[in-house]
Amino acid sequence: MEARKFTGNFTQQEPIPEDAIAAAVEVMRSGRLHRYNAVPGEVPEAALLEREYADWQGAGFCLATASGGTALQIALRAAGVGPGDRVLTNAFTLAPVPGAIHGVGAEPVLVEITGDLVIDLDDLATKARASGAQVLMLSLMRGHMPDMDRVMQVATDCGLTVIEDCAHTMGARWNGRLSGSFGAAGCFSTQTYKHINSGEGGFLVSEDAEIMARAIVMSGSYMLYDRHGAAPGPEAFAEIRYQVPNLSARMDNLRAAMLRPQLRRLDENIARWNRRCGALEEVLRACPVLRLPDRPAGALRVGSSIQFRLPGIDADGAGRFLSACAGRGVELKWFGGAEPAGYTSSHHSWRYMRAQSLPRTDAILAELFDMRIPLTFSVDDCRLIGAIIAEEASALTESAN
Repeated sequence: MEARKFTGNFTQQEPIPEDAIAAAVEVMRSGRLHRYNAVPGEVPEAALLEREYADWQGAGFCLATASGGTALQIALRAAGVGPGDRVLTNAFTLAPVPGAIHGVGAEPVLVEITGDLVIDLDDLATKARASGAQVLMLSLMRGHMPDMDRVMQVATDCGLTVIEDCAHTMGARWNGRLSGSFGAAGCFSTQTYKHINSGEGGFLVSEDAEIMARAIVMSGSYMLYDRHGAAPGPEAFAEIRYQVPNLSARMDNLRAAMLRPQLRRLDENIARWNRRCGALEEVLRACPVLRLPDRPAGALRVGSSIQFRLPGIDADGAGRFLSACAGRGVELKWFGGAEPAGYTSSHHSWRYMRAQSLPRTDAILAELFDMRIPLTFSVDDCRLIGAIIAEEASALTESAN
């Protein structure tokens, strides 16, 4: 009998909703795309989005940015990070995270991860003390949240300011508390493959008025900071407006208009992602040769992707497994490759920073596979994909024995 195949597209997102398209068209017809271009009495779309996202997140302040990576850089600068400073971050992350650290002239100090794909808190404490770093950029890579209570306790003990990279955790929670609300700032992405889609874009949220005032001036507010939707009062800008450079990095009205209707659907879409991921995960966990990360009881993840390990696999076996799955229509990424491919890379290819020894992380990444779960897939699609992965992983293991 011919092996079952999947025929869907792993990069095809759902269309932008019709009301979001209509809102974007209205902005285009007005010609007022720039973030501060408004007629008297009108509140620009960017400011409306900032207020709405702050309300959804439960944050005091919010800045809409041109990208998630821009939000990371601005957060670092606003927290006082400068050239030569050391900044801790997970060794398992995507290139924009160490890129943001490098972009402000600082030095990334990479921290080992655990088999559950979260930061190793013992290694964090050791490296915090050894490096003298004062900032942790906590990358919640692929939506996996550590015990955030313990993270913040280690940060307190080591004198660390925490900036959360929440590109993959918009809507995720730890013990009911939203990702991005633990540290001094939380940074989110609205890039096409994230949880709301403006092509590129992001948010920076904070409860710290000084950090947010610095971020807003940096984002290109000129002296128009009073036109932001979720900003601190004018007293926060009294001196900062003279001290902080303009980096022209705030989101425009066109993208903001597209995002506002999507934000209203976010909770519903989180539930849809989790139904799909849950169906896929159930099949994969039943396969004895695969290992999936465990989640602490307090963690609510947004299942827009899935990760699993094939213990003991080597580079040749990984190549054969990727090819076998691809031949049946399932597109996987592998974090153990010697060369970066597409969005997937490891610390070995980030050669703008000093090489670092991370044996535990390297051993985990050598076995680690990754897959997107677009909402264009049905729950049954996800069960079929899971069956294909499990069958090919089992066949590979049998052939090796």
